[in-house]
Amino acid sequence: MTSVSTHWQDPATVEHLLEELDTWAVVGLSGDPGRTAYSIASLLQSRGKRIVPIHPVFADPGAPAVLGEQGYATLADVPFAVDVVDVFRRSEAAGEFADQAVAIGARGVWLQLGVVDEAAFERTTAAGVPMVMDTCPAIEWRRRGR
Repeated sequence: MTSVSTHWQDPATVEHLLEELDTWAVVGLSGDPGRTAYSIASLLQSRGKRIVPIHPVFADPGAPAVLGEQGYATLADVPFAVDVVDVFRRSEAAGEFADQAVAIGARGVWLQLGVVDEAAFERTTAAGVPMVMDTCPAIEWRRRGR
C-alpha cells in the first residue's frame, strides 16, 4: 500500500518536473538571499532552469531583478509560458497558487518541503496538472545522485 505522502512524491512526476520542464515560477521569491526560496531559485538556475520570481513586491515598477530575472507580482502577470509553479508559502495559502498555476496553463506544480494541501493536490491533478508536495528540488536531485 502506498502512503499518501509517497503518492504526492511520485518518482515519475518528480523526475518529469525536474528533468523535462525548464521555466520555473518561484512564488515567494522576493530577492532576500537569506530566504530558502532564494537558495533554491539559485540552485534551479545552476541546473539550467529559467526562474521567474513571483512576489507582491514586484507590483512596484522600480523593484530590482532577482538572480538576473525580472519579477512579477502575480502568476497572471507573467507574459510567457511557465512550466512549473514552485510554491514557497504556508500550506494554508498554497492551494491558491496551485489553482492559479492551473489557470495559467502551467505544466506542473511543486509545493516545497513542509507544504501540504490535499484538496489542492486533488484539484490540480484532476485538472491534468502533475503536482508534487512536501519535498524540495535539492533533496530530490540529491536522492537521484545528481
